[in-house]
Amino acid sequence: MSVVCVIPAYNAARSLGAVIAGLRASLPDAIVVGIDDGSTDETGDIVSKECDRAESFAINRGKGAALRAGFSHAVALGATRILAIDADGQHDPRCAPSLLAALDVADVVVGCRARDPQSMPLRRRISNALSSAAISAVAGREIPDSQSGYRAIRRAVIDAVSAVGERYEYETDFIIRAARAGFRIDSVPIPTIYVPPGQGGRSHFRECRDAARVVATILRHRSRLAT
Repeated sequence: MSVVCVIPAYNAARSLGAVIAGLRASLPDAIVVGIDDGSTDETGDIVSKECDRAESFAINRGKGAALRAGFSHAVALGATRILAIDADGQHDPRCAPSLLAALDVADVVVGCRARDPQSMPLRRRISNALSSAAISAVAGREIPDSQSGYRAIRRAVIDAVSAVGERYEYETDFIIRAARAGFRIDSVPIPTIYVPPGQGGRSHFRECRDAARVVATILRHRSRLAT
Protein backbone atom coordinates (compact mmCIF):
# COMPACT_ATOMS: atom_id res chain seq x y z
CA MET A 1 0.00 0.00 0.00
CA SER A 2 1.48 3.32 -1.11
CA VAL A 3 0.17 6.25 0.95
CA VAL A 4 0.60 9.90 0.03
CA CYS A 5 -0.47 12.67 2.39
CA VAL A 6 -1.56 15.92 0.74
CA ILE A 7 -1.46 19.17 2.73
CA PRO A 8 -2.93 22.30 1.13
CA ALA A 9 -1.48 25.23 3.06
CA TYR A 10 -2.10 28.96 3.05
CA ASN A 11 -0.42 31.25 5.61
CA ALA A 12 -0.14 28.31 8.01
CA ALA A 13 3.44 28.77 9.20
CA ARG A 14 2.44 28.61 12.88
CA SER A 15 0.82 25.20 12.63
CA LEU A 16 2.16 23.47 9.51
CA GLY A 17 5.37 22.13 11.05
CA ALA A 18 3.47 20.33 13.81
CA VAL A 19 1.04 18.83 11.28
CA ILE A 20 3.91 17.44 9.19
CA ALA A 21 5.69 16.10 12.28
CA GLY A 22 2.49 14.46 13.44
CA LEU A 23 2.02 12.74 10.10
CA ARG A 24 5.62 11.51 10.15
CA ALA A 25 5.00 9.96 13.56
CA SER A 26 1.66 8.38 12.65
CA LEU A 27 2.52 7.28 9.11
CA PRO A 28 6.32 6.84 8.97
CA ASP A 29 6.23 5.20 5.53
CA ALA A 30 3.96 7.77 3.89
CA ILE A 31 5.08 10.39 1.39
CA VAL A 32 4.13 13.94 2.36
CA VAL A 33 3.19 16.41 -0.37
CA GLY A 34 2.79 20.06 0.57
CA ILE A 35 1.14 22.70 -1.62
CA ASP A 36 1.80 26.31 -0.67
CA ASP A 37 -1.20 28.25 -1.93
CA GLY A 38 0.54 31.58 -2.50
CA SER A 39 1.26 32.27 1.16
CA THR A 40 2.76 35.55 2.34
CA ASP A 41 4.36 34.11 5.48
CA GLU A 42 6.96 31.32 5.88
CA THR A 43 4.63 28.53 4.76
CA GLY A 44 6.45 28.09 1.47
CA ASP A 45 9.80 27.65 3.23
CA ILE A 46 8.37 25.03 5.58
CA VAL A 47 6.75 23.14 2.70
CA SER A 48 9.98 23.06 0.69
CA LYS A 49 12.11 21.98 3.67
CA GLU A 50 9.83 19.53 5.46
CA CYS A 51 7.77 17.82 2.72
CA ASP A 52 8.96 15.05 0.41
CA ARG A 53 7.47 16.88 -2.55
CA ALA A 54 6.47 20.54 -2.61
CA GLU A 55 4.83 23.03 -4.91
CA SER A 56 4.28 26.73 -4.36
CA PHE A 57 1.78 28.87 -6.22
CA ALA A 58 2.89 32.39 -7.13
CA ILE A 59 -0.49 33.74 -6.00
CA ASN A 60 -3.32 32.46 -3.82
CA ARG A 61 -5.48 30.26 -6.04
CA GLY A 62 -7.70 28.54 -3.48
CA LYS A 63 -7.93 25.29 -1.56
CA GLY A 64 -9.51 23.45 -4.47
CA ALA A 65 -6.62 24.32 -6.75
CA ALA A 66 -4.14 23.26 -4.05
CA LEU A 67 -5.89 19.92 -3.51
CA ARG A 68 -6.07 19.26 -7.24
CA ALA A 69 -2.33 19.91 -7.54
CA GLY A 70 -1.63 17.70 -4.53
CA PHE A 71 -3.71 14.85 -5.94
CA SER A 72 -1.81 15.12 -9.23
CA HIS A 73 1.46 14.72 -7.35
CA ALA A 74 0.02 11.73 -5.45
CA VAL A 75 -0.97 10.01 -8.69
CA ALA A 76 2.46 10.67 -10.20
CA LEU A 77 4.05 9.15 -7.10
CA GLY A 78 2.02 5.97 -7.54
CA ALA A 79 -0.26 6.39 -4.52
CA THR A 80 -2.93 3.78 -3.95
CA ARG A 81 -4.39 5.67 -0.98
CA ILE A 82 -4.35 9.43 -0.45
CA LEU A 83 -4.85 11.29 2.81
CA ALA A 84 -5.85 14.97 2.69
CA ILE A 85 -5.37 17.00 5.85
CA ASP A 86 -5.64 20.72 6.56
CA ALA A 87 -2.56 22.68 7.62
CA ASP A 88 -4.21 24.76 10.37
CA GLY A 89 -3.79 22.23 13.19
CA GLN A 90 -7.50 21.47 13.55
CA HIS A 91 -7.10 17.83 12.49
CA ASP A 92 -5.18 15.40 14.73
CA PRO A 93 -2.55 13.54 12.65
CA ARG A 94 -2.78 10.65 15.10
CA CYS A 95 -6.16 9.79 13.54
CA ALA A 96 -4.63 9.28 10.09
CA PRO A 97 -4.14 5.50 10.45
CA SER A 98 -7.82 5.08 11.41
CA LEU A 99 -9.01 6.96 8.32
CA LEU A 100 -6.76 4.94 6.05
CA ALA A 101 -7.76 1.64 7.68
CA ALA A 102 -11.42 2.44 6.99
CA LEU A 103 -10.60 2.37 3.26
CA ASP A 104 -10.60 -1.41 3.57
CA VAL A 105 -14.41 -1.20 3.34
CA ALA A 106 -14.94 2.24 1.79
CA ASP A 107 -13.69 4.36 -1.09
CA VAL A 108 -13.79 7.75 0.63
CA VAL A 109 -13.53 8.21 4.40
CA VAL A 110 -14.32 11.56 6.00
CA GLY A 111 -13.09 12.53 9.45
CA CYS A 112 -16.29 13.39 11.31
CA ARG A 113 -16.11 15.99 14.06
CA ALA A 114 -18.63 16.04 16.89
CA ARG A 115 -20.57 19.30 17.05
CA ASP A 116 -19.43 19.83 20.61
CA PRO A 117 -20.41 23.21 22.15
CA GLN A 118 -17.20 23.12 24.17
CA SER A 119 -14.91 22.92 21.15
CA MET A 120 -16.88 24.18 18.11
CA PRO A 121 -18.30 27.73 18.03
CA LEU A 122 -22.07 28.05 17.64
CA ARG A 123 -21.90 29.60 14.17
CA ARG A 124 -19.74 26.75 12.91
CA ARG A 125 -22.03 24.14 14.47
CA ILE A 126 -25.06 25.60 12.71
CA SER A 127 -23.38 26.02 9.31
CA ASN A 128 -21.83 22.57 9.52
CA ALA A 129 -25.15 20.90 10.34
CA LEU A 130 -27.05 22.73 7.58
CA SER A 131 -24.45 22.17 4.87
CA SER A 132 -23.99 18.51 5.79
CA ALA A 133 -27.75 17.91 5.61
CA ALA A 134 -28.02 19.62 2.22
CA ILE A 135 -25.02 17.83 0.75
CA SER A 136 -26.19 14.46 2.10
CA ALA A 137 -29.55 14.96 0.40
CA VAL A 138 -27.94 15.71 -2.96
CA ALA A 139 -25.30 13.00 -2.61
CA GLY A 140 -27.93 10.39 -1.83
CA ARG A 141 -26.27 9.16 1.36
CA GLU A 142 -25.48 10.47 4.80
CA ILE A 143 -22.30 12.50 5.12
CA PRO A 144 -22.32 13.76 8.74
CA ASP A 145 -19.46 16.23 8.36
CA SER A 146 -19.32 17.23 4.72
CA GLN A 147 -17.07 20.23 5.40
CA SER A 148 -14.29 18.27 7.05
CA GLY A 149 -11.01 18.61 5.20
CA TYR A 150 -9.65 15.42 6.76
CA ARG A 151 -10.26 12.69 4.19
CA ALA A 152 -8.80 9.37 3.05
CA ILE A 153 -9.41 8.49 -0.60
CA ARG A 154 -8.73 5.47 -2.75
CA ARG A 155 -6.75 6.08 -5.92
CA ALA A 156 -9.66 4.78 -8.03
CA VAL A 157 -11.79 7.70 -6.87
CA ILE A 158 -9.13 10.26 -7.76
CA ASP A 159 -8.87 8.68 -11.22
CA ALA A 160 -12.64 8.66 -11.80
CA VAL A 161 -13.86 11.93 -10.25
CA SER A 162 -13.15 15.21 -12.02
CA ALA A 163 -14.35 17.73 -9.47
CA VAL A 164 -14.59 21.41 -10.36
CA GLY A 165 -13.98 24.56 -8.38
CA GLU A 166 -10.89 26.43 -7.26
CA ARG A 167 -11.77 27.11 -3.63
CA TYR A 168 -13.76 25.41 -0.88
CA GLU A 169 -16.53 24.37 -3.22
CA TYR A 170 -14.12 21.83 -4.74
CA GLU A 171 -14.45 19.57 -1.69
CA THR A 172 -18.23 19.76 -1.88
CA ASP A 173 -18.25 18.97 -5.58
CA PHE A 174 -15.81 16.10 -5.08
CA ILE A 175 -17.80 14.33 -2.37
CA ILE A 176 -21.10 14.70 -4.25
CA ARG A 177 -19.63 13.43 -7.51
CA ALA A 178 -17.98 10.49 -5.73
CA ALA A 179 -21.23 9.52 -4.01
CA ARG A 180 -23.34 9.87 -7.15
CA ALA A 181 -20.81 7.74 -9.04
CA GLY A 182 -21.48 4.90 -6.62
CA PHE A 183 -18.34 5.06 -4.54
CA ARG A 184 -18.72 4.01 -0.91
CA ILE A 185 -18.56 6.94 1.52
CA ASP A 186 -17.87 6.33 5.20
CA SER A 187 -17.00 8.43 8.25
CA VAL A 188 -14.60 7.98 11.16
CA PRO A 189 -15.00 10.00 14.38
CA ILE A 190 -12.18 12.48 15.00
CA PRO A 191 -11.62 15.00 17.79
CA THR A 192 -13.07 18.47 17.37
CA ILE A 193 -10.07 20.77 17.71
CA TYR A 194 -10.71 24.49 17.53
CA VAL A 195 -7.49 26.51 17.35
CA PRO A 196 -8.05 30.22 18.14
CA PRO A 197 -6.92 32.62 15.38
CA GLY A 198 -4.14 34.04 17.56
CA GLN A 199 -2.61 30.58 17.83
CA GLY A 200 -2.52 29.89 14.11
CA GLY A 201 -6.05 28.58 13.63
CA ARG A 202 -7.36 31.41 11.50
CA SER A 203 -9.85 30.10 8.96
CA HIS A 204 -9.50 31.34 5.40
CA PHE A 205 -13.10 30.44 4.62
CA ARG A 206 -14.84 33.66 3.57
CA GLU A 207 -18.31 33.33 4.99
CA CYS A 208 -20.15 35.21 2.25
CA ARG A 209 -18.24 34.47 -0.92
CA ASP A 210 -17.12 30.89 -0.15
CA ALA A 211 -20.47 29.94 1.36
CA ALA A 212 -22.14 31.21 -1.81
CA ARG A 213 -19.83 29.04 -3.90
CA VAL A 214 -20.71 25.95 -1.83
CA VAL A 215 -24.43 26.70 -2.06
CA ALA A 216 -24.16 27.18 -5.83
CA THR A 217 -22.46 23.79 -6.11
CA ILE A 218 -25.22 22.10 -4.12
CA LEU A 219 -27.93 23.77 -6.22
CA ARG A 220 -26.22 22.80 -9.46
CA HIS A 221 -26.16 19.14 -8.48
CA ARG A 222 -29.73 19.30 -7.21
CA SER A 223 -30.94 20.74 -10.52
CA ARG A 224 -29.25 17.89 -12.38
CA LEU A 225 -31.09 15.37 -10.24
CA ALA A 226 -34.41 17.06 -11.04
CA THR A 227 -33.93 16.77 -14.81
